[in-house]
Amino acid sequence: MSHIAVVGAGYVGLTTAACLADLGNEVCVIDIDEAKIRALRRHRLHFYEPGLQEVVKRNGMAGRLNFTTVYSEAVAGAGIAFIAVATPEGEGGEANLDHVRSAAASIAEHLTGPIVIVNKSTVPIGTGDFVSEVFQKHQPHFRVDVVSNPEFLREGSALHDFMKPDRVVIGANNEAAADQVAKLYEPLNAPILRYNLYTAEMVKYASNAFLAARISFINEISRICERVDADAKRVAEGMGLDKRIGPHFLEAGIGYGGSCFPKDVKALAAIAERFNYHPELLHAVMAINRDQRTLAVEKLRECLGTLRGQSIGLFGLAFKPNTDDMREAPSLEIAKLLLAKGAKVCGYDPAAGERAKALLPELDVRRDAYAVARDADAVVVVTEWNEFRQLDLAKLKRAMRRPVVVDGRNIYDPAQMRRLGFVYRGIGRN
Repeated sequence: MSHIAVVGAGYVGLTTAACLADLGNEVCVIDIDEAKIRALRRHRLHFYEPGLQEVVKRNGMAGRLNFTTVYSEAVAGAGIAFIAVATPEGEGGEANLDHVRSAAASIAEHLTGPIVIVNKSTVPIGTGDFVSEVFQKHQPHFRVDVVSNPEFLREGSALHDFMKPDRVVIGANNEAAADQVAKLYEPLNAPILRYNLYTAEMVKYASNAFLAARISFINEISRICERVDADAKRVAEGMGLDKRIGPHFLEAGIGYGGSCFPKDVKALAAIAERFNYHPELLHAVMAINRDQRTLAVEKLRECLGTLRGQSIGLFGLAFKPNTDDMREAPSLEIAKLLLAKGAKVCGYDPAAGERAKALLPELDVRRDAYAVARDADAVVVVTEWNEFRQLDLAKLKRAMRRPVVVDGRNIYDPAQMRRLGFVYRGIGRN
């Protein structure tokens, strides 16, 4: 059993802490947000992630998972400390490391012995050196080894991704420190890949950039499909069965969002520019994604003629299903564009309604999909929650003033929608 400190009670930090505790370690989470820590001590989460609250409660009641705002309580006696704080977008697109610097300095001030520091946050290449310098400045007395251990957690399936990972990436310049971190993951029976610090840091950015590129690629293909009367969904199916390509992240739609892809692609491009390389592909990926955000509005205007005075409903507000995360959510940009053109906009999301309302007070958030459809001139499928796939479509049509559906996630069958009398527009569908 290891004694572990985790700095940051956000999505990555809390998931990491809860899962490490579930593997039998003693874990203490530090966060400067007192309200957040008070709620966690009562086993209440400040965000939605399926199954995570149960794991937090189980390990909290067992005494393996504790929460504090005081660094000395968590750091004293800890052999490993994970830094899992926010790295928001800074000037020029690069990640802002202020929270990482503050966390490292605070750990250093309370050290009572040697420690391994694990960078869990998504950070630019070279951050391992940066963290080492912070410790040398604030705590020259104890040995501190820095390890990169990037996370690959998907919101909505974070517990599965932690407990059944495709791989565990560990970057270190000290083999003994890498061994300590690797030992934490041995119970998972997953491939453990050992690299130097820079390579491990690069793996995270390269992975996210590649997945974002796949999404932008199929979205560009969908634009061409619409012009040549091909079906992008079937094209993706035909591509995905090729073992060299595979089916994942080939779903045409209104673009990616969330806390990772937008920020990480931009950050990687900024890193490349800093080293005097112009990353043309990364800039194209970002440009295509920006264009997809406006596609739903273009399709609505084609169907309705004008948007002024029209009532538009949004099915889904979170950036993806099974989360309440509104960071870089396409729904916000679509709603703002519609409101700017004089439309009235309402929406529903199974988890993110309150967060969406806080970010966009002009949005009328309703209790369910049928309430959104009532007297609507059109509805847009923004987030592919399963409950939207199971709607009574005949009832939906009866509720609407004009039966226009813009399916931004291609969850409905075009032929069936037209048989039911809808004016239907998908993404890249004939």
